[in-house]
Amino acid sequence: MHYVLSVSEINRYIKELVSRDLILSSLWVKGEISNYKYHYSGHMYFTVKDESSVIKCVMFRTQNVGLKFVPENGMKVIIKGNVSVFERDGQYQLYAEEMQPDGVGALHLAFEQLKKRLNEEGLFDAKYKKQLPYLPGAIGVVTSSTGAVIRDIINVTSRRFQNVEIKIFPVAVQGESAARQIAGAIKKLNEAKCVDVIIVARGGGSLEELWAFNEEIVARSIFDSDIPVISAVGHETDYTIADFVADMRAPTPSAAAEIVIPRKDVIEDRILSLKIRLKSSVHKVLSLRRAKLDRLQSSTAFNQPYDRIYQDRMKLDVINKYMYKALLANKERVKSKMQFLVGKLDVLSPLTILSRGYSIVKLKADGAFIKSINDVKMRDALDINVKDGTITCTVNGVEAGEIHGAK
Repeated sequence: MHYVLSVSEINRYIKELVSRDLILSSLWVKGEISNYKYHYSGHMYFTVKDESSVIKCVMFRTQNVGLKFVPENGMKVIIKGNVSVFERDGQYQLYAEEMQPDGVGALHLAFEQLKKRLNEEGLFDAKYKKQLPYLPGAIGVVTSSTGAVIRDIINVTSRRFQNVEIKIFPVAVQGESAARQIAGAIKKLNEAKCVDVIIVARGGGSLEELWAFNEEIVARSIFDSDIPVISAVGHETDYTIADFVADMRAPTPSAAAEIVIPRKDVIEDRILSLKIRLKSSVHKVLSLRRAKLDRLQSSTAFNQPYDRIYQDRMKLDVINKYMYKALLANKERVKSKMQFLVGKLDVLSPLTILSRGYSIVKLKADGAFIKSINDVKMRDALDINVKDGTITCTVNGVEAGEIHGAK
């Protein structure tokens, strides 16, 4: 009878065969990343492919936590790891232990990735750059206490301006804890508010040695600083992320000292020049004011201050005379017009008509005017208005007839 195996037993057997293979237990694989997924647990799942094949890969959190760059689809990489079988699904996959870009260094790739991301967030924008103080009272220096950097900064500042105060905040400038220490120093100087400007400095070195200044934590601490920050890391040809975020980049630590503090003799010469210019300006202004005063003293207004008043007073008398004449003339015109209108009113007045022998007849009952014999009846009481009073009478008869030819 044949021996029957379960699916689990087959997968376990294959896994043991694969695990005993010396080549598959430790190998390097190169290819292109695709189907990349970052799990919330921190594990990375992806496939690596070439022109004709693919292999599934997984890189657990404990292995990928030290990666300097972020894997992306389409990225060509070289992976160190081992091939094993995932028993549940019955498929083999590559378990990655190390990963590096193929053709470009991991640190260089990480630098470009972080630079691009921070630039898109606006951390490099010129509008966020703070103005450096012209003459700081205190300078904070974040650097190693044992290197030549601090001696160079002290020598330069002492030579340029002896009165400046330098406050050193010693930190590690390379190694795993360096970035955290640098960021912490910048934060503490801001909390203490004991300096006017901060210099973050380090001497030259390789990309690996300068890497602490390419860490995101350092970049964000510089961006969040309320105190202006000068980045002076490496030599003139060295560029770090800190250089792009800082309010100003100095090619060397010594150059940073020259940027942050002006030369005392230059300031003294500037003060002397301003003093001479101020004195000259004062003399010029006084001369102009004195000339103006001389002109005023010789003017008519200054020597005969009442002359203008007398002139205006005479002009006022003349204007008053003309105004009085104009009022009289207007009065006469108005008087003549009023007399003409009164005459017209007098001619049209009913009283004038009554004075010529005419009268006005009205019914006594309702005051209606009598214009015709048809407006009255027998025994109607009438009021007859004449020029000097009213006559009351009664209608005893009505006779039609003509008055002066009118029917």
